[in-house]
Amino acid sequence: MEKGTVNVLLAEDDRNLGNILKNYLDAKGYNTTLCVNGQEAVEVFGKKEIDFVILDIMMPVKDGFAAAKEIRGMSKKVPVLFLTAKALQEDKLKGFEAGADDYITKPFSMEELLMRMHAILRRTDEGGKSMNENVFIIGNYNFDFNRQVLSIQDKDLKLTSKEAGLLRLLCMNMNEVLDRSVALTQIWNDDSYFNARSMDVYIVKLRKYLKEDPSVELINVHGVGFKLVVK
Repeated sequence: MEKGTVNVLLAEDDRNLGNILKNYLDAKGYNTTLCVNGQEAVEVFGKKEIDFVILDIMMPVKDGFAAAKEIRGMSKKVPVLFLTAKALQEDKLKGFEAGADDYITKPFSMEELLMRMHAILRRTDEGGKSMNENVFIIGNYNFDFNRQVLSIQDKDLKLTSKEAGLLRLLCMNMNEVLDRSVALTQIWNDDSYFNARSMDVYIVKLRKYLKEDPSVELINVHGVGFKLVVK
C-alpha cells in the first residue's frame, strides 16, 4: 500500500491531540486534514477526496455520531474509525450503528491507531486508492467530478458546480437511496423549502443529461430522496 496516496480526514476538538495525531500520520506518509468539530468534518468530506475518516465523538457543533451518519449518507465505502474517551458498551454499539468500521478508546498508543488503520484499509481494499471517488462510470457515461464533465461517446457536457456536486453524491450512492436532507446539507448548506425546490430543478436537469443511455435512470423515492439506478 502506498500510504502517501491515502487522504485522511481527522476530526478532533482537542487541538493539541489533533495536531499530534496529524503530525504523526503525516510523518507516516498519510495526507491528513484536521477539523475541530463534526460540522467542519462533514463539509470537508463533501468537498475533498477522502479515503479514511477518524472521528472523535465528543465534539462541539456536531458530535461524531451525527457526523458519521452524514458521511455515510455521502459514501457507504470510505472507512470510519471512532476515536473517543467513551468506553461504555452502548456507546460502542451506537458508533457501529452510525456506520463505524472500528472504535478505539483513549488513551491509546500511536502504534495501535496505525495498526487498526492498516487492518481496516486491507479489509476494505482501500490500499493504493483502488476506489477513485471523483471519477465514475454511469452505464455508458463517464463522469469526472474534478473537471465537472459528463461524457458519452464523443460528447462532453460541462456541468455547473451544483450539478457536479449533486451527481457525485448520487454516484457515491449508486443503486441506493440518497436522502434529500443529506444532499441539501452538502450542496446547498441547508434544507430550506426554497433550496429543496431548487434541487428538484437540478434533478430534472441531470435526468435530461442522462437520458441518452436507457440503462440509466434517476428516480424519485417519494418522501425520502433520489436513486441513481444503473441496470
